[in-house]
Amino acid sequence: MMSGENAPNPRVPDWVHEAVVYQIYPQSYYDSNGDGIGDLPGITQKLDYIKNLGANAIWINPCFVSPFNDAGYDIADYYTIAPRYGTNDDMRALLKRAHELGIRVLLDYVPSYTSIEHPWFKASADPEPNEYSHWYVWTDSAWNDGGDEFRHRLVHGYGQRNGNYVRNFFWNQPQLNYGFVDPDPKQPWQTPVDHPHCVAVKQEMRRVMQYWLDMGCDGFRVDMAGAIYNRDPQGRALMAHWRDIRAWLDENYPEAFIVSEWSYPKNALDAGFHADFFHWFQGYNDLFQKESWRILNGHSEGHSFFDGEGKGNISVFMENYLDHYNAARDKGYICLPVGNHDLARVANKRDQRDLELIYTFLFTMPGIPFIYYGDEIGMRQLHGLPCIEGSYTPRAGARSPMQWSSSKNKGFSTAEPEKLWLPVDAGEDAPNVEDAEKDKDSLLHVIRGLVDLRRQHKALYGRANFKPLYAHENTYPFVYQRSLDEDVVVVALNPAHRPVSVEVPLDVAGPDVELLTGKDVKASVESGILRFAMEGQSYGVYKVNASSG
Repeated sequence: MMSGENAPNPRVPDWVHEAVVYQIYPQSYYDSNGDGIGDLPGITQKLDYIKNLGANAIWINPCFVSPFNDAGYDIADYYTIAPRYGTNDDMRALLKRAHELGIRVLLDYVPSYTSIEHPWFKASADPEPNEYSHWYVWTDSAWNDGGDEFRHRLVHGYGQRNGNYVRNFFWNQPQLNYGFVDPDPKQPWQTPVDHPHCVAVKQEMRRVMQYWLDMGCDGFRVDMAGAIYNRDPQGRALMAHWRDIRAWLDENYPEAFIVSEWSYPKNALDAGFHADFFHWFQGYNDLFQKESWRILNGHSEGHSFFDGEGKGNISVFMENYLDHYNAARDKGYICLPVGNHDLARVANKRDQRDLELIYTFLFTMPGIPFIYYGDEIGMRQLHGLPCIEGSYTPRAGARSPMQWSSSKNKGFSTAEPEKLWLPVDAGEDAPNVEDAEKDKDSLLHVIRGLVDLRRQHKALYGRANFKPLYAHENTYPFVYQRSLDEDVVVVALNPAHRPVSVEVPLDVAGPDVELLTGKDVKASVESGILRFAMEGQSYGVYKVNASSG
């Protein structure tokens, strides 16, 4: 991820290059007032813990006024913190304390749809024309099904307006109208991008960003970033839109960081995003989310590379990853989420050694590591939880309250258990922060060590070069090299339960290797060939030194 030989990418704010981001689901993190729901003061109280983890940025999922039909992504007021989380002043206090600790704060920005409870949408649903009539995408008749392109996304028979609206996700999340790049002349309801109402939407959504940036927010994770314009097959308007936003940020908020949920880094970074989450593609599922995929879709295809059965395939992931990495490495960062609010917990059906391998991968690959709250202690996927606030399977099981201790409600809240927004893990063996802190061999300490290791070695910086050394179809292990200037590190990962051996050539003269971290691996170098003898479920991170002779 470099511009020039080994220089930091000037297109990315300086603080981002060594960022480790901790994702917080606000309703599930820490309840400061005993009402059963996490809140902003609760997050503020736990910032020291996040600092000690090694994270220097947090991403907070939507915390704005909402009816919570989709856990807050259905926003009813972009400018106001939801009362259950606190007030705008509580956000100001959180930002102030975070910045005192050297922690940046990213908010979730949802530009493509709102809640049906938003005043803009209520006005647009009025049968009488008004200034918001075209702020959302409506057909011109309740009998117009939108044609093949929109039929499956229309909500019929809503309110008194003679038309149907287009949803962007759930039925109660109507699509904001940025316009149609190539309107169908047979469908006059398809407004062009220069329609005054479409221009007004674009301007208002920029004001939303400005409001929070002026308060002290350090950037945004952008939800569904690739889904705001209609009939834009070449993506011309979409790319121009985000480039315009990026130019505005560069001029007015040069330290602000934007990371997209696009999952196509070639386009996202070319459009001006500093980083893109790369996870909605088959190769990603080949890594460690097959079980999540099965839970989500009711079936499983193939096996995960990081499962101990040793039937995974790293090559599909590598083919996709390298395609985007090589095309976008001078423009920004590719982020590989190990977990988030839409995926099953990565600890699902895995032991600590499995997780150590996965996190060694996360912290030694290029890009910016994101840690989903609770994953650092191995929180488990829960089953059979109620599907509330849009938390359908597998979402609910990955959104349960943070486990701080073994006390009541695992230390999340003083409320009675039945008042919690979602139940906690009731198992006596449920991992928690208090116990993890005491155990020097816990996953929490392993992750802290990996964060430190990443910052101590330039070759592990997000922008350092990446070169696969051994990544073959249906074969273990996975070996790759990272390098920056004279610093060279080689990583070897064998998630399979069976032992494996491998030889890889090094392009460093007369090298020797020094183990930085790892378990159950033996490495030796002879004539420029690095040999690994790896036990089952083993990994090693090695510093490569050129011979002084």
